[in-house]
Amino acid sequence: MSDGETLAGTRTERGLTYPALAMPAAGEATVAAPGVLWLRLPLPMALNHINIYAIEDGEGWAVVDAGMATAASREGWMEALAGALGGRPITRVICTHMHPDHIGLAGWLCGQFDAPLLMSRTEYVTARLLIGDETLGPPSSAETFYRAAGWSDEQIARWRDGYGGFGRMVQDFPRDYRRVQDGEVLIIGGDEWRVVVGEGHSPEHVCLWREKDGVFIAGDQILPRISSNISVWATEPLADPLGDWLRSLAALRSQLPGDLLVLPSHGEPFYGVTLRLDALIRGHETALKRLEKTLRTPRRVIDVFGALFARPVGDGVLGMATGEALAHLNYLDRQGRVRRERDGDGVDWWSLSETGQ
Repeated sequence: MSDGETLAGTRTERGLTYPALAMPAAGEATVAAPGVLWLRLPLPMALNHINIYAIEDGEGWAVVDAGMATAASREGWMEALAGALGGRPITRVICTHMHPDHIGLAGWLCGQFDAPLLMSRTEYVTARLLIGDETLGPPSSAETFYRAAGWSDEQIARWRDGYGGFGRMVQDFPRDYRRVQDGEVLIIGGDEWRVVVGEGHSPEHVCLWREKDGVFIAGDQILPRISSNISVWATEPLADPLGDWLRSLAALRSQLPGDLLVLPSHGEPFYGVTLRLDALIRGHETALKRLEKTLRTPRRVIDVFGALFARPVGDGVLGMATGEALAHLNYLDRQGRVRRERDGDGVDWWSLSETGQ
């Protein structure tokens, strides 16, 4: 089929097939698969929604992800709990990873129903670290990190003034949790859901795979239209998350059958996981080639945005763009293809190494 054609109510786009599912409004739900409801909550940003999945679990629901701690998301949950979820309780809250749009209301939901929080250990501990660290104020090491990337004094000042955003987007994060691990099988509503862990976008991202009928709750690990942000942050400036991401995508490609129904955290459910994984890998490989061409002349991190991003980078996404650019630079650095030199003003200049010429 070509893009836009339909078969039995489906449509295709860039090789992916989207089943004919009604987009759920806030507080409502659509049946995405047997025993699985698809809900959608608003986000106050350009990526304006997150998908939540509720899995029938006996007399209640196991929910995957929780949304950001905003009044609009809480209102959406209240409407869904009373309506689409039939007034039945939440039995457990499973968070795919520690980003605020996924864990923001996890504590609120767990408290409402005395339900346990399930996460991988690295994601839970990282969230606790970030929330606690914000009470200490902006670290000087982060200012050094952003100055090295080429940020101006004004941009660093704006970052400092807005410091603490992570904690503001997360409400009453639970002080205890139940750990889930790669390969573990969770029994939810009598069905087996295998835990599949990915890396790169976050350190130990949990996906859930119901193998009996090929349903895969992918979180941010596999999105249909956009690539998840892969960033280096000031807490670990020499990290190689892009290397983690590419290895993880390759592992998923070898592990997952091609006929899965993928339920992502953003965008719509789709079929075509193999094609999508190939496209994600290819996209980063292409970006790395463009980046190397740019580095024939020494550049700062902020100077390579044009090689990596299709849109101009404004102050609202400067931190994410800087982190993603550094992820690509660190990846090339690990391979000896680039080098960096810090000048007297504390700014890093990146260029091709002799082996990368």
